[in-house]
Amino acid sequence: MNRLLVIDDDTELCDLLTEYLTPEGFQVESVHNSEKGIVRALSGEHDFVVLDVMLPGKSGFEVLRSLRKSSEIPVLMLTARGEDIDRIVGLEMGADDYLPKPFNPRELVARIRAIQRRGAPKKPDQGQEEIQDSISIDDIFLDAGTRSVRKSGKPVELTALEFDLLVMLLKSAGHVVPRKDLVHKVLGRGLDPFDRSIDVHISSLRKKLGHKVKGVERIKTIRGIGYIYGLSQKSAGE
Repeated sequence: MNRLLVIDDDTELCDLLTEYLTPEGFQVESVHNSEKGIVRALSGEHDFVVLDVMLPGKSGFEVLRSLRKSSEIPVLMLTARGEDIDRIVGLEMGADDYLPKPFNPRELVARIRAIQRRGAPKKPDQGQEEIQDSISIDDIFLDAGTRSVRKSGKPVELTALEFDLLVMLLKSAGHVVPRKDLVHKVLGRGLDPFDRSIDVHISSLRKKLGHKVKGVERIKTIRGIGYIYGLSQKSAGE
């Protein structure tokens, strides 16, 4: 899980990342253009991609779009500081996380490892009960063991992060889940009031699951606090 591909035309940055990440246990390969980046990312020889938004030729967004047509390899995007739209677009297109430049390499390692933990199966002594759990609410059936979700019997394709978000919301259905708890447990970091990652992933969940169920808003925003997964009147009384 530590074969890392960096796609960035900043050769100095790539060298710096290789120097820093290698002692952290990562095997780092760097490519400096989008076309070669796509080929290498789809080669099956890497476990993770760090992708810059600003690339010559095809942009990082175009590279990400090409990858997501056939691959679910984890992708962390590097964005220009202050460019919120870049971060939101990247997350909506399927990036697992983003990091604004300039950044501390320690932060990059922390983000990568948080993403890896989300996708890794739990060990038998770490939450075995959770792994075997299934949750059925209204038209949604979630199987934590197989990490699969069905809506009205049909499979719903979710990213690892979206799945973990849904687990938290369903387990607290009918009750507000604070935003800071979602950020801490799902993203693996503290709450930053300017970080819109959770909001973008919640928006994606709404699109995939449908905004309403039996006339009730499925995932409701509680302004300034967090989110609540709504229950239909029938489910609430069961």
